Amino acid sequence: MKDTERGPVPSGKKARYVLALLPLLAFAGFAAIAAKMLYEQDVNGLDVSAIPSALINTKAPSLSLPPLEGANVPALNDEAIKGKLTLVNVFASWCVPCRQEHPMLKELAKDERLNIVGINYKDKSDNALRFLGELGNPYAAIGIDPNGKAAIDWGVYGIPETYLVDRDGTIIYKKVGPIDVATYEREMIPAIEKAAAAD
Repeated sequence: MKDTERGPVPSGKKARYVLALLPLLAFAGFAAIAAKMLYEQDVNGLDVSAIPSALINTKAPSLSLPPLEGANVPALNDEAIKGKLTLVNVFASWCVPCRQEHPMLKELAKDERLNIVGINYKDKSDNALRFLGELGNPYAAIGIDPNGKAAIDWGVYGIPETYLVDRDGTIIYKKVGPIDVATYEREMIPAIEKAAAAD
Protein backbone atom coordinates (compact mmCIF):
# COMPACT_ATOMS: atom_id res chain seq x y z
CA MET A 1 0.00 0.00 0.00
CA LYS A 2 1.36 3.46 -0.93
CA ASP A 3 1.62 6.30 1.61
CA THR A 4 -0.91 8.30 -0.41
CA GLU A 5 -3.45 5.52 0.01
CA ARG A 6 -3.33 5.50 3.82
CA GLY A 7 -6.02 8.16 4.11
CA PRO A 8 -6.26 11.03 6.61
CA VAL A 9 -4.27 11.04 9.88
CA PRO A 10 -6.56 10.01 12.76
CA SER A 11 -7.50 12.88 15.08
CA GLY A 12 -5.77 11.20 18.06
CA LYS A 13 -2.45 11.29 16.22
CA LYS A 14 -2.97 14.96 15.27
CA ALA A 15 -3.49 15.84 18.92
CA ARG A 16 -0.24 14.06 19.86
CA TYR A 17 1.65 16.00 17.14
CA VAL A 18 0.26 19.29 18.42
CA LEU A 19 1.14 18.41 22.03
CA ALA A 20 4.65 17.43 20.94
CA LEU A 21 5.08 20.84 19.24
CA LEU A 22 3.89 22.93 22.21
CA PRO A 23 7.21 22.91 24.15
CA LEU A 24 9.07 23.85 20.97
CA LEU A 25 6.68 26.73 20.29
CA ALA A 26 6.95 27.95 23.91
CA PHE A 27 10.75 27.84 23.72
CA ALA A 28 10.71 29.76 20.43
CA GLY A 29 8.51 32.43 22.04
CA PHE A 30 10.82 32.83 25.05
CA ALA A 31 13.86 32.95 22.74
CA ALA A 32 12.25 35.70 20.67
CA ILE A 33 11.49 37.78 23.79
CA ALA A 34 15.05 37.31 25.12
CA ALA A 35 16.53 38.26 21.74
CA LYS A 36 14.42 41.44 21.62
CA MET A 37 15.50 42.42 25.16
CA LEU A 38 19.18 41.83 24.34
CA TYR A 39 18.82 43.83 21.12
CA GLU A 40 17.18 46.74 22.98
CA GLN A 41 19.88 46.63 25.65
CA ASP A 42 22.86 46.43 23.28
CA VAL A 43 21.66 48.64 20.43
CA ASN A 44 19.38 51.17 22.12
CA GLY A 45 20.96 51.22 25.59
CA LEU A 46 17.68 50.20 27.26
CA ASP A 47 17.95 49.21 30.91
CA VAL A 48 15.99 45.94 30.81
CA SER A 49 16.10 45.70 34.61
CA ALA A 50 14.13 48.94 34.94
CA ILE A 51 10.73 48.40 36.46
CA PRO A 52 8.23 51.20 35.90
CA SER A 53 6.80 52.75 39.04
CA ALA A 54 3.24 53.95 39.44
CA LEU A 55 4.59 56.52 41.92
CA ILE A 56 6.63 58.52 39.40
CA ASN A 57 5.22 62.09 39.19
CA THR A 58 3.10 61.54 42.31
CA LYS A 59 3.56 62.80 45.86
CA ALA A 60 5.95 60.70 47.95
CA PRO A 61 4.31 58.60 50.67
CA SER A 62 4.40 60.06 54.15
CA LEU A 63 7.41 59.12 56.28
CA SER A 64 7.28 58.60 60.04
CA LEU A 65 9.95 56.04 60.90
CA PRO A 66 11.86 55.62 64.16
CA PRO A 67 15.57 56.42 64.14
CA LEU A 68 18.38 53.91 63.85
CA GLU A 69 19.60 54.28 67.43
CA GLY A 70 23.36 54.83 67.55
CA ALA A 71 23.67 56.16 63.99
CA ASN A 72 23.84 59.75 65.26
CA VAL A 73 21.40 61.03 62.63
CA PRO A 74 17.73 61.95 63.08
CA ALA A 75 14.73 59.74 62.42
CA LEU A 76 13.27 59.69 58.94
CA ASN A 77 10.05 61.68 58.80
CA ASP A 78 8.41 64.16 56.46
CA GLU A 79 10.38 67.04 57.96
CA ALA A 80 13.66 65.35 56.99
CA ILE A 81 12.85 65.72 53.29
CA LYS A 82 10.51 68.73 53.23
CA GLY A 83 11.65 71.41 50.79
CA LYS A 84 14.82 69.51 49.82
CA LEU A 85 15.90 67.66 46.70
CA THR A 86 16.16 64.23 48.33
CA LEU A 87 17.43 60.79 47.45
CA VAL A 88 15.52 58.15 49.45
CA ASN A 89 17.57 54.94 49.51
CA VAL A 90 16.15 51.62 50.77
CA PHE A 91 18.95 49.44 52.15
CA ALA A 92 19.87 46.64 54.55
CA SER A 93 23.08 45.20 55.95
CA TRP A 94 22.20 41.72 54.62
CA CYS A 95 21.79 43.05 51.05
CA VAL A 96 24.92 42.35 48.95
CA PRO A 97 23.98 44.85 46.17
CA CYS A 98 23.50 47.52 48.88
CA ARG A 99 27.15 47.03 49.82
CA GLN A 100 28.13 47.30 46.14
CA GLU A 101 26.30 50.59 45.61
CA HIS A 102 27.42 52.23 48.87
CA PRO A 103 30.49 53.99 47.37
CA MET A 104 28.19 55.68 44.83
CA LEU A 105 25.91 56.90 47.63
CA LYS A 106 28.92 58.35 49.43
CA GLU A 107 29.88 60.12 46.20
CA LEU A 108 26.36 61.48 45.79
CA ALA A 109 26.42 62.69 49.42
CA LYS A 110 29.17 65.17 48.41
CA ASP A 111 26.66 67.00 46.18
CA GLU A 112 25.44 69.94 48.26
CA ARG A 113 22.24 70.18 46.22
CA LEU A 114 21.20 66.75 47.43
CA ASN A 115 19.80 65.42 50.70
CA ILE A 116 20.29 61.63 51.10
CA VAL A 117 18.14 59.67 53.55
CA GLY A 118 17.84 55.95 54.19
CA ILE A 119 15.09 53.46 54.95
CA ASN A 120 16.70 50.52 56.75
CA TYR A 121 14.59 47.60 55.54
CA LYS A 122 13.85 44.49 57.66
CA ASP A 123 17.25 44.68 59.33
CA LYS A 124 18.68 44.26 62.81
CA SER A 125 19.86 47.58 64.18
CA ASP A 126 23.21 46.19 65.37
CA ASN A 127 23.92 44.83 61.88
CA ALA A 128 22.88 48.10 60.24
CA LEU A 129 25.21 50.05 62.56
CA ARG A 130 28.11 47.70 61.75
CA PHE A 131 27.36 48.11 58.03
CA LEU A 132 27.48 51.90 58.28
CA GLY A 133 30.48 51.82 60.62
CA GLU A 134 32.43 49.77 58.09
CA LEU A 135 31.36 51.55 54.89
CA GLY A 136 30.55 55.06 56.11
CA ASN A 137 27.24 56.85 56.55
CA PRO A 138 26.03 58.95 53.59
CA TYR A 139 22.58 59.51 55.15
CA ALA A 140 21.35 62.75 56.72
CA ALA A 141 18.47 60.79 58.33
CA ILE A 142 17.69 57.09 58.73
CA GLY A 143 14.41 55.41 59.59
CA ILE A 144 14.07 51.76 60.48
CA ASP A 145 11.38 49.71 58.74
CA PRO A 146 11.51 46.37 60.59
CA ASN A 147 8.28 44.96 59.14
CA GLY A 148 8.59 46.48 55.65
CA LYS A 149 5.41 48.61 55.86
CA ALA A 150 7.09 51.80 54.63
CA ALA A 151 8.71 49.86 51.78
CA ILE A 152 5.26 48.65 50.71
CA ASP A 153 3.97 52.24 50.75
CA TRP A 154 6.88 53.26 48.50
CA GLY A 155 6.26 50.38 46.08
CA VAL A 156 9.57 48.64 46.75
CA TYR A 157 10.10 45.48 44.66
CA GLY A 158 13.43 44.49 46.18
CA ILE A 159 16.42 46.27 47.60
CA PRO A 160 18.35 48.37 47.05
CA GLU A 161 15.93 50.84 45.57
CA THR A 162 16.42 54.58 45.29
CA TYR A 163 13.93 57.40 44.71
CA LEU A 164 14.64 61.01 43.79
CA VAL A 165 12.09 63.33 45.38
CA ASP A 166 11.97 66.97 44.32
CA ARG A 167 11.56 69.90 46.69
CA ASP A 168 7.77 69.86 46.50
CA GLY A 169 7.66 66.18 47.52
CA THR A 170 7.08 64.61 44.09
CA ILE A 171 8.89 61.40 43.14
CA ILE A 172 10.65 62.16 39.85
CA TYR A 173 12.97 59.17 39.43
CA LYS A 174 13.28 55.58 40.65
CA LYS A 175 16.18 53.15 40.41
CA VAL A 176 15.61 49.47 41.11
CA GLY A 177 18.85 47.70 41.98
CA PRO A 178 22.25 49.08 42.87
CA ILE A 179 23.52 52.41 41.61
CA ASP A 180 26.67 51.73 39.59
CA VAL A 181 28.99 54.08 37.71
CA ALA A 182 26.95 53.88 34.49
CA THR A 183 23.68 54.60 36.34
CA TYR A 184 25.36 57.42 38.27
CA GLU A 185 26.62 59.11 35.10
CA ARG A 186 23.79 58.32 32.68
CA GLU A 187 20.74 58.59 34.96
CA MET A 188 21.33 59.99 38.43
CA ILE A 189 23.39 63.07 37.65
CA PRO A 190 21.13 64.20 34.76
CA ALA A 191 18.01 63.69 36.93
CA ILE A 192 19.56 65.67 39.79
CA GLU A 193 20.74 68.47 37.48
CA LYS A 194 17.33 68.71 35.83
CA ALA A 195 15.55 68.89 39.19
CA ALA A 196 18.04 71.42 40.59
CA ALA A 197 17.70 73.62 37.49
CA ALA A 198 13.90 73.62 37.82
CA ASP A 199 14.10 75.39 41.20
